[in-house]
Amino acid sequence: MPHYPLLTLNIGTPKPFRDDGTLSAMTRQPVTMPVKLTKTGFAGDQVADPKHHGGIDKALHHYPQDHYNWWRGQLGAHPLLEQPGAFGENIATLGLTEQNAHIGDRFRLGGALIEISHGRQPCWKLDHHFQRSGKDSVMKHIVRSGKCGLYFRVLKEGLVRPDDSLEQVENGLTEWPVARVFTLLIAGGHKSDPAGTKALAQMGTLAAAWRQRAHLLST
Repeated sequence: MPHYPLLTLNIGTPKPFRDDGTLSAMTRQPVTMPVKLTKTGFAGDQVADPKHHGGIDKALHHYPQDHYNWWRGQLGAHPLLEQPGAFGENIATLGLTEQNAHIGDRFRLGGALIEISHGRQPCWKLDHHFQRSGKDSVMKHIVRSGKCGLYFRVLKEGLVRPDDSLEQVENGLTEWPVARVFTLLIAGGHKSDPAGTKALAQMGTLAAAWRQRAHLLST
């Protein structure tokens, strides 16, 4: 089974994000000490909008460091891309991407056991974070490319060190890489694969919000 050393372990709290008073915890910072990973995320890590972020199915956000060079090609030498954490991710690795990460894949992370629940649906906060819009919209780039990142749920809580690795211990639904699910549910692919979309609506391992989306798209 493969393993992927952590390149960063980040936590954050809501901070002013826009002049209208909107808050965001996207500017997470790396930690140097072990942190407990609970059912709802790392101890001390918070979200500003619990209606759309956080919770059991979004306990841990991973973004592949593999994509950063591609992003530099799209956005130029953006300062946010100089180190892991540009997308608000809690953890980053090399080698684990939407193409080879499957719904239900399970990993040991320090003393915790985690499972891939779905991909990340991009929102306007990423555009504001990177100060991009229009043709350079980060949201549009993500939808077109499928470079969405991953969410994990926590099956077993435990202590995680910044130098730990994601160690895969069990394969999930190998016919359902996150890239395929994202294409169907976020990028419009449901129109050409209604059977696949219906299957997602019944997939208990898939995050509840995306099962509901699959149900709406298949009716």
